[in-house]
Amino acid sequence: MEKELWKGNEAIAEAAIRAGCKYFFGYPITPQTEVPEYLSLHLPEIGGCFLQAESEVAAINMVYGAGGCGVRVMTSSSSPGISLKQEGITYLCGSEVPCVIINVMRGGPGLGTIQPAQGDYYQATRGGGNGDYRTPVLAPANVQEAADFVRMAFDIADIYRNPVMVLADGMIGQMMEAVEWHDIEKRELPAKPWATTGTQGKREHNVINSLYIQPEPCAEHNEKLEKKYKLIEEKETRYEEIDAEGCEVLFTAYGTTSRVCRAAMKLLADEGIKAGLFRPITVWPFPYAQLKKAAAQNSVKAVVVAELSLGQMIDDVKIALEGSKPISFIGKAGGLVPTPREVADAAKKAIGR
Repeated sequence: MEKELWKGNEAIAEAAIRAGCKYFFGYPITPQTEVPEYLSLHLPEIGGCFLQAESEVAAINMVYGAGGCGVRVMTSSSSPGISLKQEGITYLCGSEVPCVIINVMRGGPGLGTIQPAQGDYYQATRGGGNGDYRTPVLAPANVQEAADFVRMAFDIADIYRNPVMVLADGMIGQMMEAVEWHDIEKRELPAKPWATTGTQGKREHNVINSLYIQPEPCAEHNEKLEKKYKLIEEKETRYEEIDAEGCEVLFTAYGTTSRVCRAAMKLLADEGIKAGLFRPITVWPFPYAQLKKAAAQNSVKAVVVAELSLGQMIDDVKIALEGSKPISFIGKAGGLVPTPREVADAAKKAIGR
């Protein structure tokens, strides 16, 4: 199968179309604006609906309405725009409405910068809305994965009746790389008898709602959701290990930063230091047990966490390792990216070389 050169944001948009998404509601914000731009042109060509909402708040509530009808729907934004969508995201989770949310991260906090960053990790994995809810989060490291993960995200959303986020950074959104439009894993998808498609006099009305006035029904609903989240943790945790066996240094990174670590691994190899990489692909559910196993090797002297932030995923790494190995950190915020040399030097310092 031939590969094609695609810009990350446009590949994300095309992947959504190929996944059967026919509805998009969003608002432009750098560095993800090419996603709505592409869909504004191509969704109408397949009979879909593109609508630029008056705000991010309006957009996520339009997603709520369309998703409640059982159709495949997506929104996209970047960092502060995702912040505005948080109330709608918790409503979607509480009402069990599937959809896909794209966050192409920029530097923050606040308006920050339009340069790439990973400072939205807490927001994505812990949630910025109210209540006990979780959102599966896929973190691509290249444009090919961005395209693949969007199609996977729609299936995961439908299987579990839950929003799913694809968490990229501005570099992946803006770079151009070769993409192969191959088939992805075919999954058995459930019917949607819950959808608000109109009764035609043949069934009871469907009501989509997250409001429970009495505490007992609300508690019961929360317990039901918790069982679903446990199932997602069991079935959907994804990760990648690269040259981790017998390594002296174990890098832990996701997204673009994992690519910097791979370049640092080559520099360290030239100096006689074997380094490996553990890359979470789902940052929620986080692969705690798998990371702990990788770090438990006798050869591993230190785990080095690299992020385009001042340290957020490192909290999950600490939870995973439970104090079993030394953990050090290298990161930059505000749109700056550490060089492979800086990452390699941080690894050498961590092991006293």
